[in-house]
Amino acid sequence: MNNIILKKKHVFFLTKTYKTPLWVYNAEIIRQQILKLKKFQIVRFAQKSCSNIHILKIIRKCGAKIDAVSIGEIERALISGFKTYSNDIVFTSDIFEKKSLKKVIKYKIPVNLGSLHMIKQLGEKSPKHPVWIRINPKFGHGHHIKTNTGGENSKHGIWNSIKALKLLKKYNLNLIGLHMHIGSGVDYLHLKKVSQAMIKEAINLNQKINFISAGGGLTIPYHEKEQEVNLNNYYKIWNKAKKKISNFLQCPITLEIEPGRFITAQSGILISKICSIKKNQKKYFVILDSGFNDLLRPVLYGSYHKITVIPGPKHIFHKKYNIDAIISGPLCESGDLFTVTKTGSLITRKFQNIACGDYLIIHDTGAYGASMSSNYNSRPLIPEILYDHKKFKLIRRRQTIQEMLSLENN
Repeated sequence: MNNIILKKKHVFFLTKTYKTPLWVYNAEIIRQQILKLKKFQIVRFAQKSCSNIHILKIIRKCGAKIDAVSIGEIERALISGFKTYSNDIVFTSDIFEKKSLKKVIKYKIPVNLGSLHMIKQLGEKSPKHPVWIRINPKFGHGHHIKTNTGGENSKHGIWNSIKALKLLKKYNLNLIGLHMHIGSGVDYLHLKKVSQAMIKEAINLNQKINFISAGGGLTIPYHEKEQEVNLNNYYKIWNKAKKKISNFLQCPITLEIEPGRFITAQSGILISKICSIKKNQKKYFVILDSGFNDLLRPVLYGSYHKITVIPGPKHIFHKKYNIDAIISGPLCESGDLFTVTKTGSLITRKFQNIACGDYLIIHDTGAYGASMSSNYNSRPLIPEILYDHKKFKLIRRRQTIQEMLSLENN
């Protein structure tokens, strides 16, 4: 995150104008992250990670394309300027809902097929439709069991690609690409293993295709001591696989990569206010005005996020603490925590001179932050602010309680 929006005067401006909690994104970081991926022929953004249409427009202008996983994400992509009857949008799923099936047929949106049942559904209504096969390579990997997208314990992908190919031919669908993704987090041994699995599947199927996708899962350094992913190494592994497939099939192959958090995570922060500092026996709890209804990753995955403090404007009126504290939210839920391990154990962060009224900045929340938020405890969705060309712009206003309740007014 560009330090300019972490200056005290900017935090005060934002919190005075939009109140807390709120999301803030830095557009330039998004552009820089996409530029880092320029070696790949196609960068396809995993929209589920950050789906605000203003962010999507920036990504489109940078030349990236979109992976959509629902009809809502297709609509967001269309509003953001991504084109139909093209390769701009690929729809990835393990099922077809009626409306999403109609939409992909209407606009000839290529489909990344995750199940055999989808082949029959699409083939009966849209022969010659462009499709990918999402292959489950029969093994998986991820930074958490919940982010593992391969192997027998994952619902994703097609287990038997030969059977899928027979059905594609039966229903006269146009196979254009192969997709393989085993989970979030980069491990180069697993990366080589999955690229070899892609080569094996492509040779086994022996069908001329246009694309292969390396999937997503590119990590970022959430911890200060963590290293950035070696993109050159990552590219070399997959480019080598692409060349082998292209040589065998005797046709040109385009290599896609499908990152989500790599593009947007570091662009975003969550600004919250400290509402209470309390001591239960020997444990201190710092309670914020944002909870896991806003940022779910820590309680869902035990994810780590760097946290910094900006002293509030009324700091002098509150008792100051030098403590090791557990950071929690306001929800009526024991699991409403921001400092927790992958196994669910509580951990503390060290703070100097903090007080009620101070602001806590939770870093690297630009991916799977706002897009995973909810109305749990009947709390309205919070605003999103974009910092671009040295200006702050409201890109999603705070939801009102009346708007939240309007869906239930009969």
